[in-house]
Amino acid sequence: MAATPSIHTLTGNLLCERTLEFRAWSVGRTQRATREEFNTRGKGVNVSNMLARLGTPSTALIFAGGAPGAEAEAWLRNRGLTYHAFPTLAPSRTGTVIWSDAQPETTFLGPDVPPDRAAVQACADWLNARPDGEALALCGSFPGWAGSDYAPLRDAIQTWTSRGRLYADAYGPPLEHLVHQPVELVKVNRQEFGQLISPREPEFDFGQTLPRMREQFAVKNWVVSDGPGSVWILPAGGTAVQLLPPTIKEVSPTGSGDVLFAGVLQHLLVEHLPLIEAVRRALPYA
Repeated sequence: MAATPSIHTLTGNLLCERTLEFRAWSVGRTQRATREEFNTRGKGVNVSNMLARLGTPSTALIFAGGAPGAEAEAWLRNRGLTYHAFPTLAPSRTGTVIWSDAQPETTFLGPDVPPDRAAVQACADWLNARPDGEALALCGSFPGWAGSDYAPLRDAIQTWTSRGRLYADAYGPPLEHLVHQPVELVKVNRQEFGQLISPREPEFDFGQTLPRMREQFAVKNWVVSDGPGSVWILPAGGTAVQLLPPTIKEVSPTGSGDVLFAGVLQHLLVEHLPLIEAVRRALPYA
């Protein structure tokens, strides 16, 4: 069996997340939480965290700055997760989750924090120094992606496609850029997919649209999820396939796509399964 490549996840928009739990809460009042919890989030961190739970090591690459970034790094260290931080001048993004048994989960996110030029260059240098044949997963949003500060990292990622394996669960400008590269796999949700292929026509037929993706873009394989609905797969050289995830009780909608992406990477890179079977086995995790 082929060896498992070293796996790296890159989070472009780290989230230093604090959860406050209340018996009940309402707008316009001062209320005291019954419990507080801190977690380091961001799509790449979530993917690395899930890979660790599946027994697969990876390195979570992050941009981190200020007191929030330091707290995020401490959280990763305390959980034994391997990571590499590229220091930023600006403090990392923060967020607050409000949790109550009596009300729906509510999340407040701070503004996006683009990494500065030096941090982006450090990340590009790190990637360029890695051996050939490794796997890199680009995860989430990348504030500042289209700007000149990101040029070294865009170039490093493009070079990676010719000497390593590149996977992506991204959206917005990074996705619009990456679909023209020979990416091994792009995993997106229905909304992100729709913005990419028909932003003015939100309703489209997956079965007809997916096969045309080969004509428009250079991506080798596609996985498109739709929350609790169907997952569509377009494997390289194959026909589009639709899978239905198992019915489960939803605890929180947040992070299910990250868990699915991690499961797919696990079954592709560690167990060396074909894409459709990899997705089929990953669906129960999400």
